[in-house]
Amino acid sequence: MRCAGVLLPITSLPSKYGIGTIGKEAYNFVDFLEKCGQTYWQILPIGPTGYADSPYQSLSTYAGNPYLIDLEMLVSDGVLNNSEIAESGFFENPDFVDYGDLYEKRFELLRKAAQRVDALDEQFALFCKANSDWLDDYALFMSLKLKYGMGSFHTWTGEHRLYNKELASKAAAEFKDKIHFWSVLQYFFYKQWDRFRAYANSKGIKIIGDVPIYVSPDSADIWVNHELFQINAERAMTNVSGCPPDTFSETGQLWGNPLYDWKAHKKQKYEWWIKRMRHAERCFDAVRIDHFRGFAEYYSVPASNKTAAKGKWKRGPGKKLIAKIKSDVPNLTIIAEDLGFLTASVHRLLKFSGFPGMNVLQFAFSDFGRSIYLPHKHVKNSVTFTGTHDNCTTKEWVQTASCYEIDFAKRYLKVKEGVNLTSELVKTAMYSNSDTCIIPIQDWLELGAEARINIPGTVEENWKFRIRKEMLSENLMHKILYMTQISGRINSSKR
Repeated sequence: MRCAGVLLPITSLPSKYGIGTIGKEAYNFVDFLEKCGQTYWQILPIGPTGYADSPYQSLSTYAGNPYLIDLEMLVSDGVLNNSEIAESGFFENPDFVDYGDLYEKRFELLRKAAQRVDALDEQFALFCKANSDWLDDYALFMSLKLKYGMGSFHTWTGEHRLYNKELASKAAAEFKDKIHFWSVLQYFFYKQWDRFRAYANSKGIKIIGDVPIYVSPDSADIWVNHELFQINAERAMTNVSGCPPDTFSETGQLWGNPLYDWKAHKKQKYEWWIKRMRHAERCFDAVRIDHFRGFAEYYSVPASNKTAAKGKWKRGPGKKLIAKIKSDVPNLTIIAEDLGFLTASVHRLLKFSGFPGMNVLQFAFSDFGRSIYLPHKHVKNSVTFTGTHDNCTTKEWVQTASCYEIDFAKRYLKVKEGVNLTSELVKTAMYSNSDTCIIPIQDWLELGAEARINIPGTVEENWKFRIRKEMLSENLMHKILYMTQISGRINSSKR
């Protein structure tokens, strides 16, 4: 069934308090998507952010980001009041997120709200019991981070750095109040998240989440499950993730995430991954697995290296892991992010999985007729994008791509001089053979370099983009709806 969706991080929504949340504006955006005839809202990872505020460097695979908790909903729930929010003095810029200001002010407000939730509150107690398999360790991890000035757990003393169940039991009593705080934040988050997702689904909108293939080196996941990763007895990484030199970077991208010990995962019948995917199913209607090719073969860089230029490709878990996921989590819709240089083994694994892969139009016009991303090569079981969160906006691409690429794109698309190439690329994506088409909101709005979300390989000035409320206008709604109708992608519940 042909369908369409919009890519927009929740953090990019309008709000009065410095960052988009799962509050009123998230509901309003769902309403907007419904009016546009869309089926999907694709977001970025929703975990608590650590290093450089990247959603791909989360402090936990399972926890929700406290920044996404809506303050006005906490007022409605009676655990905050408007005067407390007003006194916090949030720095509000409608165009970008100031993470430093959020860190200084939001947690103080959340602490006040958390103190008003009794440990014996029935709903809170039920939440803690239902999520104890990850919540207890996460709350303790964050409590210890607070003790050590929010530093990476690698800098903690040996007693706390080297996790074991005896330590967890002892520390749980010592840090009881702090554990309560971090647990209540997750209670707030998931209470709001479940309401939000139920509302989206009631409007016919499905949420596409994002599962990063790797976890952050500073995360509860590594701290607790160290035996499943390529780290030594002192919890230092021996090899790290990345990708070799490509069009994004001459020296490759050194992501720095710890690599999996796939033999250890196999020995445990991949239960860590099954648990992770079941949690994704609990949160989303579909997920994009980032860097899918890492399951076929992964790029390994010695942890001491300064760049990714001298890494090596090694075999991943391949079909055994994919078969396990399909068997144990059969109802989760999965999209495979299979971008970049793909070997035969990756193609075989994607075919075996049956998951739709991805097409990005910005990659289509650089290799005169040979690119696999040219629209006439798109297959039905795939998802077509103009660009992703890692690309520049399509308007910026039109302004900065090589003359060769732009000339080829115009000739391929039969675009005459004076015609808006940005809108033609959006139209081409929507007309694609792919069953699903996802367009970043920046491309519908025809925004330029100021609206880029992330520049791979850099750690500054990313993840800050926000849209203004007035941008989601009736004219834009009609524009998206019209294109969705004529491309045969209207939401099936609206046909």
